[in-house]
Amino acid sequence: MDVINTEKIKMVITDFDGIITDNCLYVDNNGNMTRKINFKDVMAFSILQKNGIKTAIISGESNAAIEILAKKFDIQEIHQNIRNKIQVLKDIIEKYSLSKEEFLYIGDDINDYEALMYSKNAFTVPEAVDKIKSISHIKITKSPSGAGAFREIVDILIKN
Repeated sequence: MDVINTEKIKMVITDFDGIITDNCLYVDNNGNMTRKINFKDVMAFSILQKNGIKTAIISGESNAAIEILAKKFDIQEIHQNIRNKIQVLKDIIEKYSLSKEEFLYIGDDINDYEALMYSKNAFTVPEAVDKIKSISHIKITKSPSGAGAFREIVDILIKN
């Protein structure tokens, strides 16, 4: 994976489903929907918090797991049910006075396309749709979505 200037990164902004989760929706016999989250990725939020790097989640869906992670790891920005992610991204950047060198964005599907194109430091997962993987400056993790991809990016930043 290409090297980024990790010393400048002040915030990690990520999609949720397909990055933190395995992009699957599980439905039990009672009709309850759940998602799977890997503890490697959960630990990544803790690592960011302990190293003073702010975090934000911009999700196209609503998910109780996001709320749990937000409380446990003091995630600064949570935006759910978002269709226009680029506008939310720009609002976050403005709110925290971040330059393009000071944040990275992680996404995997077409609703992340504009945000990834706008971001100097753009990451995705191997399972991303082809349109995302074809972005010229995108960096693709070795680990799959929901199985350590988020942690892989955080480890690059923190150099664990």
